[in-house]
Amino acid sequence: MPYDRERSAVDEEDENVKYERVTVDAGQMGGVPCIRGLRIPVATVVGMVADGMSDADILAAMPDLEADDIREALRFAAEAVRERELPMLTAS
Repeated sequence: MPYDRERSAVDEEDENVKYERVTVDAGQMGGVPCIRGLRIPVATVVGMVADGMSDADILAAMPDLEADDIREALRFAAEAVRERELPMLTAS
């Protein structure tokens, strides 16, 4: 899938990125960003990718997910850490 700036980056005119598959509801999961109102946190999906699971493995483990959910979870996570200062360990 080619990079789609409209969906994965902040638009200069509107600093609110729109996500169709990531939802935040203060009454569900303590307001943690989840996939499509399901009780599947974005962080869980991103963690599965980070652990080396393939899309097919993730979809088999969580049948309520769709492939586009995985892509949007990654886009959401990338935007969440963009231009933020993160603690880094220095080599000793």
